[in-house]
Amino acid sequence: MTRAELREVWRERVAAFRASGMSVRRWCAEQGIKEHQLRYWLRRLDSADTQGPRWIPVTLNGAGPWEEARGLVIRIGRATIEVEPGFDRTLLADVVRVLTQC
Repeated sequence: MTRAELREVWRERVAAFRASGMSVRRWCAEQGIKEHQLRYWLRRLDSADTQGPRWIPVTLNGAGPWEEARGLVIRIGRATIEVEPGFDRTLLADVVRVLTQC
């Protein structure tokens, strides 16, 4: 089995585990899989899925390319950031980095 095939098998197993709503112990017992294997792949696939930046859709209500932007509201978890024209890009990047690590 190639690495890509193995990864796909475990991606499917992890999805089935999550959909089951069972505990790791119970699901593994029913599937005949060792708990440490499932935990390894949960960590490995989660870290692979969260590495690097992800693009998210942005909707500008009422502001078209012909209008001057008035500001932007960013929500990360329970935090809300209001960005006004002329903002400090470095500060915003630092704040977003900290909030995404929480």
